Amino acid sequence: MALKHPDTYYYDIVRKNIKKYRNEKGYTLQRLSEEAEMSMDYLAEIESEKRKKSFSLAMLGRISEVLDVDITKFFEK
Repeated sequence: MALKHPDTYYYDIVRKNIKKYRNEKGYTLQRLSEEAEMSMDYLAEIESEKRKKSFSLAMLGRISEVLDVDITKFFEK
């Protein structure tokens, strides 16, 4: 059975949702990166559609906790 989507497809969905919820909550990249204890450059790379940098579930969990968004919401199209 052939896969329907490349790996980047799933990262792109999550990236867009991180940015969406960050903006809805009124967080800047700096504030979220500080509260999630990650560098602002790393968070910017996670959100950037131009960069295809992967990230761990642990990092996604930190972002989820800080934004108070159920982690499953980041996977919704």
